[in-house]
Amino acid sequence: MDQTSPSYKDPTALFAIPEFRSFITGRFLFVMGIRMTVTVIGWWIYLLTDSKLALGFVGLSEVIPAVSLSLYAGHRIDQSEKRRLLLRCIILYSLCVAALFFLAAPETARSLNNWTIAYLICGVIACTGLIRAFAGPTFGAIVPSIVGKELLAQAATTSSATWLTGSILGHALGGFFIALLGIQYTFLAILGFIFWGYLLLIRIKKKPPAGNVVGTSWQSIREGINYVYRTKELLGALSLDLFAVLFGGAAALIPVFARDILHVGPVGFGWLNAATDIGSIITVLYLTLNPLRGHQGKILFFAIAGFGVFIIIFALSEIFWISFVALLLSGCLDGISVVVRGTILQLKTPDSLRGRVLAVNSMFISSSNELGQFESGVMAKLMGTVPSVIFGGCMTLAVVIVTWFKAPSLRKMEY
Repeated sequence: MDQTSPSYKDPTALFAIPEFRSFITGRFLFVMGIRMTVTVIGWWIYLLTDSKLALGFVGLSEVIPAVSLSLYAGHRIDQSEKRRLLLRCIILYSLCVAALFFLAAPETARSLNNWTIAYLICGVIACTGLIRAFAGPTFGAIVPSIVGKELLAQAATTSSATWLTGSILGHALGGFFIALLGIQYTFLAILGFIFWGYLLLIRIKKKPPAGNVVGTSWQSIREGINYVYRTKELLGALSLDLFAVLFGGAAALIPVFARDILHVGPVGFGWLNAATDIGSIITVLYLTLNPLRGHQGKILFFAIAGFGVFIIIFALSEIFWISFVALLLSGCLDGISVVVRGTILQLKTPDSLRGRVLAVNSMFISSSNELGQFESGVMAKLMGTVPSVIFGGCMTLAVVIVTWFKAPSLRKMEY
C-alpha cells in the first residue's frame, strides 16, 4: 500500500473514498425504507385482523420465496454486473411499496374486507421476499470491489453499523409516521427514501464478476454450499445465529405487547421495534473503535445466552420502560453476533464465491428472522403471548448450551 492509500488505522479512511460514501449512504436509505415497511405492515396487519397468527403468516409469506431463491440468487450475483442487478432490485422493491400504498387507500378499504386486504398484503410481501433474495447478498458482494482488501475488515464493521442504523431509524420512524401521516402516506414517505437511495447508488461504478463461474447452475450453487460447510467457524456462527433468532426473536409479537400488554400507541410501538437495533448499533459503534482482541468465539456464546435472558425479562415485563431496556440490552448483545459473523464472512470468503456465500448467509438470516416471526405467531396462538416468548428465550439458552459442547471449534474461534 503506498503512502497515498488510506490507512486501516484511520477511522476516516473509508469515507475518503467517494464511491464508498455514495454506496453506504444509499444502502442506509434503502435499509431504512425496508425497515419502515416491515414496521408499518406489522401494525397494519394486526389492526386489520386482530390476529396474532396473521403476524406469523406475514413472515412466512416472505421467507418461503426468499429462502427458495437464495442459493440461485448467489449463483446469478457471481455471474452478473452487480451494480445493474442492485439497481433493478431497488426499482422492483419500489413497485411493491407503491402497491402497498394503493392497498392502504380508503377506497380499497371500502371495496374489500379486512382479510382480503391482509391476503393481498401477504402477496406483495412474497414479492419483496423474492427481491431481497437478490438485493441483500448483492450489497455485501459489492463492498470488496469498492474498498479493497486492506480496508475490508473496517468496511465490514461499518457496513453492519450502517445497516443497523438504518434499521433503527426505519423502525422508529415507521411508528412516528403512522401517528403523523397515517398508514397510506407513510408508504409514500418510504418511496421517497428509497428513491433518494437509488440516486446515490446509481453513482457507483460498474462491478463486473470477479471470476468465471463454470459448470451448471447446480454445480455453481453446490460450490458455495460446500465452501460454507468446510469453513467450520462460519458454519457454526451462522447456525448459532439461526437457531437463537428463530426461537428468541420477539419482534413479531411487539404489536401485541405494545397494544394489549403495555398499552402504548404507534409511537411507543415504534420505540419498542427500534430498541433492539438501538442496542445493536451501540455495540457495533463501540466495537468499531475498540475491536475484540481475542476469544471471539466464547464472547459470541455468552452474548447469545445473555440475549435469551433479556428476551425472557421482556416477556415478563408489564412496564414500558423495563420492556424497552430489556430489548435494548438484548440488542447490545446481538450486536456482538452481528460483528463477529459479518467480519468472518467478509474475511474468509474469496471474491469469486462471494455472491454464493453471501446468499447462503442471507438464507440463514431470512430463515431465522421470518421463520422466527412465523414461529412466534404460531406459539402465541397455542400458548399465549407471554408464555410463548418465555419459551423462546429458554430455547435460545438451550441452543447455546448444546452448541457449546457440540461445536468446540467455534468456542475456540479467534481472528
